[in-house]
Amino acid sequence: MADLVFAAPETQTLPIQGSEKRVPVNRIFCVGRNYEEHAKEMGVEVDRQAAFYFLKGNYATIESGAKIAYPPGTSNYHYEMELSVVIGKPAYQVAKDKANDVIFGYACSLDMTRRDLQLVAREKGRPWDLGKDFEQSAVFGEVVPVEKTGILTEGAIELRQNGETKQSADLSQLVWKIDELISDLSKYYHLQPGDVIMTGTPAGVGPVKSGDVIEGSVAGVGDIRLEIE
Repeated sequence: MADLVFAAPETQTLPIQGSEKRVPVNRIFCVGRNYEEHAKEMGVEVDRQAAFYFLKGNYATIESGAKIAYPPGTSNYHYEMELSVVIGKPAYQVAKDKANDVIFGYACSLDMTRRDLQLVAREKGRPWDLGKDFEQSAVFGEVVPVEKTGILTEGAIELRQNGETKQSADLSQLVWKIDELISDLSKYYHLQPGDVIMTGTPAGVGPVKSGDVIEGSVAGVGDIRLEIE
């Protein structure tokens, strides 16, 4: 065991539905522009030649039910409801028809975004890190094992802000399907158990303010809740 100068970062974990065990969170891969109508509302087109990715550090992880502060450096803080996929086996250069075999389970998630900072970076051709990759920006519900859900290819995905529906779509509308995403990412990364893929958000994203309650759901997976202080 190395004699560390500083304490190692705490391992981030997520609860598993129906189990006392937890999933360690490794890397968080996020898929951009993966619903056509969301791409349109952001003023861009879907890239049907290749999926578009960005990453969040695992330090961004926070569990459903949390109450968090409005983050620093932004005046345009947005919700994005997503289905996340948790990888359960090592995967490298996986064929599309084998990709679903490496799924451990699914979770509801929120990709919280400092939209003003993201758009400034986009306009300047810079990475999106300041807008996307920050503390408490990746909110996750319970991980539901694939043995309970089956392989998900369709089902309602919704988000409500203070009880009002803001996002409503179906997983069948994903531009890049989950098996395609896993296969594609595995060309560039040695995917590991605990890696998470946030598969993209439908149209209807918008700003939150202090006091807001954000609730979402994915059919067959469950619910998620976040309160903004």
